[in-house]
Amino acid sequence: MMRRLPPAEATGLRTGARHALAQVYRTSDLVVLGLGVMIGAGIFSIAGQMAATKAGPGVILSFMIAGIACLLACLCYAELSSTMPTSGSAYTFTYVIFGEIWAWIIGWALILELQLAAAVVSRAWAQITVGAIGNFGVRVPRPEVVENVLVLVILVLLTGVVAAGARIGLRALWVMVTAKLLAIGAVIVVGATYVDVANFGDFHAEPQPVTTPTATVLDLFVGQGQTFGWSGVFAAAPVIAFAYIGFDIVATAAEETVNPRTVVPKGMIRSLVVATVIYIAVAAVMVGMVPYTSIAVEAPLASAFQAVGAGWMTHVIDVGAVLGLTTVILVLLVGQTRVLFSMARDGLIPRRLAVISRAYHTPSRVTLVIGAVAIVLAEFVPVLTMQELVVMGTLFAFMFVAAGVIVMRRRMPELERGFRVPLSPLLPILSLVATFWLMVNLQVHTWAWFALWMAFGVLVYLGYGRRRSLLADPGRAAAATPGRGRHRR
Repeated sequence: MMRRLPPAEATGLRTGARHALAQVYRTSDLVVLGLGVMIGAGIFSIAGQMAATKAGPGVILSFMIAGIACLLACLCYAELSSTMPTSGSAYTFTYVIFGEIWAWIIGWALILELQLAAAVVSRAWAQITVGAIGNFGVRVPRPEVVENVLVLVILVLLTGVVAAGARIGLRALWVMVTAKLLAIGAVIVVGATYVDVANFGDFHAEPQPVTTPTATVLDLFVGQGQTFGWSGVFAAAPVIAFAYIGFDIVATAAEETVNPRTVVPKGMIRSLVVATVIYIAVAAVMVGMVPYTSIAVEAPLASAFQAVGAGWMTHVIDVGAVLGLTTVILVLLVGQTRVLFSMARDGLIPRRLAVISRAYHTPSRVTLVIGAVAIVLAEFVPVLTMQELVVMGTLFAFMFVAAGVIVMRRRMPELERGFRVPLSPLLPILSLVATFWLMVNLQVHTWAWFALWMAFGVLVYLGYGRRRSLLADPGRAAAATPGRGRHRR
């Protein structure tokens, strides 16, 4: 419970493996990395869905509220990343600040977030790709079989890209994100020409009683609220905040970043700000094109363009959605690889997974394991019903990071920081409150499944990680230093 990783070891060459991760990222690369994971197919649907079912034209305000909540968490990540630029992200931050057992718990939550997210997004990518092929007039026989094949193809391909090296993955990411942003730009520009300002009203829709039970944790304490009106605006914000989640993965690239103490905070914050502006722009176009009462929930943006006589934009949306989810999968695999790599070199999971490939200078072994697990989950588990678990794991880590800023300021004020959260501890406390608010808006059964996953994780730690940790045996830790042993490469 009390074992803590010394800050110097968190970023030093403690295992001999850290130096093998080539530094390839600069500020613009990290912005692209963040946009690659934050902007997916949801940008074409979430605004319309929330406008039609919860917030009306006030959904634009919902995007602003959600953006502020995520920015608070992002600032906390930025400070800790600038202090401990390590690929372990929240896992390593927690190891240094709170101790090993809590680090394991956060690492276990990140495994749930990233591994399950890769499977969920891969399955969604396959469905959207099949739909896009159909929209181009090509008949797809046995679409369920085709989807399964596509899931396998995309995960094998992107796992190979990640295993082959950060530079190759970065080049591919730049191309796909650029193409994705061009498609989104076309949606905004063309859609703006069809905007009718009367559809915005006063950004307020008349409140209505909830007709469909949601069974969130918040509902258990305050009862079900209303849709639309201000209640709807605030109810839509937690759902929208889930679209912004992903900026935290930028922190996992810290060890591979040039001058990470200043570059990582810049890349993280800038990518979130850009993503927020893009989401708000798409939301404004969506709400302005058609009245919120006429939005088709299944395909809101595509149906809006069809309603105004620009049905050809459906193909642009399809291309943007496919590219959007492709980059999300790629960045998720990168993030999961770096987190597990950090846990393995600390001894909490098998250290063989921390081996660096001599040919590619990447943790290719753990990358292949992650890809294989993602394939199994996406092919044989109904992962699309588990999306909220991804969010739960992410928000759980957010809380520890916000608390970590407060605790580290008191315990370790002497540590070098490339970025400081302004108005601390006020903003970290607000981040804790905002994150908890998002969590209580998740469904009760999501909390139950998350509790079971974490309980299983504690058993794994007690049975394996507690005894295998490098901090549990100073002799093993000394043997893991650079220049000692063949395992360092």
